[in-house]
Amino acid sequence: MKNLFDLTGRVAVVTGASSGLGADAARAYVEQGADVALLARRAAKLETLADELRRMGRRVEVVPCDVTDEEQVKRAVAEVIGRLGRIDILLNNAGVAVRGSVEELTAEDWDRGMNTNLRGMFFMCKYVVPHMRAQHYGRIVNISSVNARIADKNPALVRHVYNASKAGVRGLTLGMAASYGMDNITVNAVGPGLFESEMTADTLFANEPFMQMYNAICPMGRPGRRGELNGTILYFSSEASSYVTGQYVVVDGGTSLV
Repeated sequence: MKNLFDLTGRVAVVTGASSGLGADAARAYVEQGADVALLARRAAKLETLADELRRMGRRVEVVPCDVTDEEQVKRAVAEVIGRLGRIDILLNNAGVAVRGSVEELTAEDWDRGMNTNLRGMFFMCKYVVPHMRAQHYGRIVNISSVNARIADKNPALVRHVYNASKAGVRGLTLGMAASYGMDNITVNAVGPGLFESEMTADTLFANEPFMQMYNAICPMGRPGRRGELNGTILYFSSEASSYVTGQYVVVDGGTSLV
C-alpha cells in the first residue's frame, strides 16, 4: 500500500523552527523524506537543529528570519527557493503568547501578539503562494490554537490578544482555502491544546495548581506530549489530505469538549 504520508522529493518551510513544536515538526518532515528550510530569529539554535537533521540524510537550510518584517520574509522565501529549488509545504508555526486582558494590554503588547501570530503568517503566505500557484501545488498548514475556540477566565491566564490572533488564523485559513483550491493548494489549520514548549514551560507547566486543574478537566488527564502534534501536521502536509482544505483540527486531548 502506498505511504500517503511520504514526503520524498518535497520541500517544507517551517517558521518558528528554533525550538518546541516547530523543531519537532521539522524532524517529522525529515523523517518522512522531505528537505527542510528552518526559519526563526535565533540563528544559533537553527544551526544546532540543522546539524541534527542533516545527519538523517536530507538537505536542510537555515534562513534566519523575523516573520514580522516583510522585507526579511521576502528575502527568506527567495533564499529558500534559490537554495532548495521549490517550496511545497509551508508550516506557519511562529507565535507568541502575550498575557493580559484588554484593560491591561498596551498597544505595544497588542501589536506584538498580532504581528507575530497573524501578520507574520500573512507575510509568509503573501510570498510563498505565488510560487505555489506557479507550480500548481502547495500544502499550507497554519498553527492556530485551541484558544481560537475557548478562553480561560483565570486572571493569571487571560490572553485576549492571543485569543484574537489565533481566531484570526482560522479566518485567514478559510479565506485562503476558498481562493486557492483551484491551484491545487490546500490550506488548513491546527489548534494545539496544552503542550510543553518555551511559551508554556515557565508559566503554565510551572503552575502546579493550574496543571492539577487541567489534568482533572482534560478527558485524557494530561497535556500533550512531544510528537503528538506531528501526525496532524503531516496529514495536512501530505497526499493523505489531498481533498481536504479549509479545516481546523484541534489537538487537545478533548479539553475543548468539556
